[in-house]
Amino acid sequence: MGTPKGKVKLNVGGRIFETTATTLEFSGQNSLFRAMLDENWNLHSDSAITEHFIDRDPDYFAVLLNLLRTGELYIPPNINKKLVYKEAEYYGILDHVRSAECDKFDGNRPRLARSITGWSVRDGGISRAIEASSNGWCCVAHGSVVHVYDWMLEERPTINLDYHKVNNLCWIDSENIVVSSEENIDSGGMGLFNASTGELKYKFQVTDALEGYTAGALSVSSDNKLFSSCTKSTSNKHVIGVWDQVTGKQIGFLDRPPYKYQQNASRLQWLHDTKCLMVASFHPRINIILYDVRNDKMVWSRPGVYASSCYDIAREELFRDVIAIEESCSICIADWNECLGFMDLRGNGTINWRNSVKGVQPFFNRGTGNYSCYPKLAFHEGQLFSSLNDTITVYSGSDWVPTSQFQQSHGGPIWDFSIGGDRLFSLHRNEDVLDVWETPRMT
Repeated sequence: MGTPKGKVKLNVGGRIFETTATTLEFSGQNSLFRAMLDENWNLHSDSAITEHFIDRDPDYFAVLLNLLRTGELYIPPNINKKLVYKEAEYYGILDHVRSAECDKFDGNRPRLARSITGWSVRDGGISRAIEASSNGWCCVAHGSVVHVYDWMLEERPTINLDYHKVNNLCWIDSENIVVSSEENIDSGGMGLFNASTGELKYKFQVTDALEGYTAGALSVSSDNKLFSSCTKSTSNKHVIGVWDQVTGKQIGFLDRPPYKYQQNASRLQWLHDTKCLMVASFHPRINIILYDVRNDKMVWSRPGVYASSCYDIAREELFRDVIAIEESCSICIADWNECLGFMDLRGNGTINWRNSVKGVQPFFNRGTGNYSCYPKLAFHEGQLFSSLNDTITVYSGSDWVPTSQFQQSHGGPIWDFSIGGDRLFSLHRNEDVLDVWETPRMT
């Protein structure tokens, strides 16, 4: 930033405020104040402009101006907190409010910010998909609809798939969501939606080779590629489809070994540093492979283990989630009992179990006769997160020792959770509970 450029007079809703161009410079390039000053954040040379009029509430502007002056957010008792967020959004300084409200998410210092309730499953069976965006938004799949919440945790227009159950969700940026469903891709079963409006932007196209396939697990790369596991129910064939995120056109698919013999992928993860795609399937054969998409070859794999039942929780080699950790060049797996194992990607796939306590079992749904909630994994800012039943455990350090646990008193077992935009969102089995966790700013 430059040096102070003089005083600026603002008339906000009839009340006069005086500040400096330097203070307004803190608001950033995308703020409303940027248009009031020249490219060097100086007052415009037009001497006829003695003050800038802004037709907004002066009480709320005063709160935000003090935020720019001090870096701290103080909201008086007579000021509505949600309206402060709305005004900050108008002025283009919502990022400043976020930074003043909470720190980067730290699993060792979580605070329950809010529990969202009041909606239920509609238009089809239960989907267990939740995905957080990099700016603190969240989308949740329930049956054939997707609920979208912005940073202020206000619900945006829902995405409705006309009675086709959602299979998976994926943010490709802060404004757009890819949704896959049980409908065939060539019939419109995978689309790109606007997060703010819920409107369909386009349906992903397929070549003749993928006609009759449905899309499942999703992942995006740093070079605008979208990957999806694809299954043809009539022949039980499985491939990985590749699309251009910008145009929605299919640009390829992976069907050679090991995909030719791979089961339907349960998880896809793009590794940004190595430019590889991790593909993991859990039933009926457990497989994990890393695939170099650029050179069209497999670079690492773990031999598959056949599972006669996906609910055989006694077998240690059968696991329910997997995540690659590029920082340590390893893959972490979680079995049915939340025991964690690690595999060095420079090795042969031998599992090094770090947590061998087998005393806790996942929630058993007597109504359906199976384990309806199973362990899930996430990695964020050097911390590893694992859920089992209604509790999330945090692991830290080079040896991944458990350093904290947190849970909410209601909501039941956790279906799924996701971390993004300095928040952790957890979706509970009681379908009307979505917990939002943050890390309070240290004072």
